Amino acid sequence: MQFRPCIDIHNGKVKQIVGGSLKDAGNSALENYVSEQDAAFYAHLYRKSNIKGGHIILLNKAGTPEYDADMEQAGLALSEYPQGLQIGGGVNADNAKRFIEIGASHVIVTSYVFCDGKIDYNRLDKLLEAVGRKHLVLDLSCRKKDGQYYIVTDRWQKFTDEPLSEELLGKLASYADEFLVHAVDVEGKASGVEEELVSLLASCVDIPITYAGGVGSYEDIEVIRRLGKGLVNVTIGSALDLFGGSLKYDKVLSMMDI
Repeated sequence: MQFRPCIDIHNGKVKQIVGGSLKDAGNSALENYVSEQDAAFYAHLYRKSNIKGGHIILLNKAGTPEYDADMEQAGLALSEYPQGLQIGGGVNADNAKRFIEIGASHVIVTSYVFCDGKIDYNRLDKLLEAVGRKHLVLDLSCRKKDGQYYIVTDRWQKFTDEPLSEELLGKLASYADEFLVHAVDVEGKASGVEEELVSLLASCVDIPITYAGGVGSYEDIEVIRRLGKGLVNVTIGSALDLFGGSLKYDKVLSMMDI
């Protein structure tokens, strides 16, 4: 199990938010923490710790002034740690290569691929043409509905018709270098992990998978290790001391295999 750090950016600020509270209307979200540091500060820290595979998430809608402010912060982080961070938010086949050129190791994509509630394999093929599988992370972040996890898009606001399943993970593994999965219903709440989801993710070991959402204690990390069979990586946001939480960054790193 590896630790994958995060830099979430909203309205041009590094933040930790409650995932399910994000709204395009008024660019609003329930905030857990707003950093006084810029994105380059966190990128520098992760580079010093020699941690790769962290993700920058741009939480505003592409084409807005707020998204442009997010991108400015993201550029600072990528300049500080080139090839050490992934980036997601507003990525499509037309701009994906540009993100790689400015220093991202991977682009992270959901909404562009899960179009009108379904997987658009035509768009997926275009992404592969643009950046290649080795630079693509598919974000399969999900919320529970009618007892099943469904992939959500548009900054986690829209349900798709695609349930997250072992079959789907196996099918999409041939298209991506990694998966990133936020358990949106517990994202930012530090209230415990979605154990059923972690167990599901452990069923797909073809490519690396990172789980995010609900980690609030060191015990939660061990739950992910156990249910994920040591194969599911973990992101911690609001609960980490870097973002105002109680979990010590150095101790979390000491609990990881790499």
